[in-house]
Amino acid sequence: MRAPAPHPPDPDRTPTSPGACDARAADTSDPQQLAERIPAGFVIGTATAAAQIEGCVHAGRRTLSVWDRFSEQPGRILDASTTAVTADHFHRHAEDVRLMSGLGVDAYRFSLGWTRLEPGGRGPLDPDGAAFYDRLLDELLAAGISPFATVSHWDLPEEYAHGWRDRDTALRLGEFAGLVGERFGDRIDGWITINEPATVTLNGYALGLHAPGESLLFDALPTAHHQLLGHGLAVQALRAAGVRGQIGITNAHTPVLPAGDGEQDAVMALLFDVIHNRVFADPVLTGRYPEVPDELATLFGALAEVPAEDLAVICQPLDFYGLNYYMPSVVAAGSGTGDSPDGVSAAMAELPFRLEALPTHETTGFGWPIAPEYLGTVLAQLRDRYGDALPPVLITENGASFDDVVQADGTIADIRRIDYLARHLDSALSAVAPGGEAEGVDLRGFFVWSLLDNWEWAAGFTQRFGLVHVDFADGTRTEKESYRYLAEVLRRRDRR
Repeated sequence: MRAPAPHPPDPDRTPTSPGACDARAADTSDPQQLAERIPAGFVIGTATAAAQIEGCVHAGRRTLSVWDRFSEQPGRILDASTTAVTADHFHRHAEDVRLMSGLGVDAYRFSLGWTRLEPGGRGPLDPDGAAFYDRLLDELLAAGISPFATVSHWDLPEEYAHGWRDRDTALRLGEFAGLVGERFGDRIDGWITINEPATVTLNGYALGLHAPGESLLFDALPTAHHQLLGHGLAVQALRAAGVRGQIGITNAHTPVLPAGDGEQDAVMALLFDVIHNRVFADPVLTGRYPEVPDELATLFGALAEVPAEDLAVICQPLDFYGLNYYMPSVVAAGSGTGDSPDGVSAAMAELPFRLEALPTHETTGFGWPIAPEYLGTVLAQLRDRYGDALPPVLITENGASFDDVVQADGTIADIRRIDYLARHLDSALSAVAPGGEAEGVDLRGFFVWSLLDNWEWAAGFTQRFGLVHVDFADGTRTEKESYRYLAEVLRRRDRR
């Protein structure tokens, strides 16, 4: 099936309806105006991941993950930093919960450190590791903050020698989900089985940019299937454990734009849309992998004849669908390293396409285009592609890194982050409003990435996404202006 690629909107077009998603339609710098846009009951949260903030790698019986090992390899991490300390959340979690409480968020999305809870990737939960999350959950609930837990957020145990290339890893994820469901299921309101399987497959196994650093190109596609199978098994295990919370998955979606008007750019844009978006959403929501034109079929041979029973497991009923949105992607035919948002590797030059910049837009510190109008495009694509099969949607990540400067008086005036977050939240709410571009999507929440400056994977400490500044030398937390802005928005909204 040939999926139509979206056409870039005219940046100078004046919006004629709330669905036009032009952030200039509302004064999002005014906390009161943005607060009035947030519907009663709409969840506003913030998010982190264990490997990026916890640190305390060698405490207790925690064993090493693939990211621990990857960060120890010379040249893998931009600033040669490691996971050893990061934001030291393990020791400072009570302080971080107080920051969330002061912010006024409804929910906190965090991940369960697999190697802290199940050292070696096998056996019962470690008592000390489980006690850490017991403390965190009790502190969140005492503060009136709803816990949302991600079961697997990239930190795979290193003992799984072949990682997601091995079907057995899917079984291990299902077992781990059952263990954490039994232990924490009475206190967690939202469960995310796996985070961004597309990023894991593309960056970790196809292009060698992320852990475990393999460059398999299209031969990495079995890792996509095994992650999705692990998702389905995790859903089954959580339901069998009787967890009280809702269950979903989180995928990263990007609207794909052909770089030019030619047929080859259109075909390569379709190819990228399939491998980044549809391979990871279609089986979960429809129970089958996407059809592709004949000229692309040989690239997807690994997914052509997967067992029907696998697809039945993958396509479990879900309570919500998690959407991570950061940017659109511009795709051109032809080889070359292009303008990748996550770095450059030798494997990229062997692809039949390349990513290009979106020169009409400003960029974040990572060089990612700031394009809130395409958030509505993503939501509309989900509605149009999946119809009644699309569960309620949570935007489980959206945020930006900038070069935050600590002033002489200790303040951090991250005005660009305020503008970024306000415009994206406004764009999402406009898109699903009556007459909006994505009208009909049941959008129920928005999680800001991230609460804290963190260890940003292969970028190390060079990119700061936090509402709260972290001094990585001593762990000191400092509220940024974006923190205070969002706190004011949340203070003024209607909570009925």
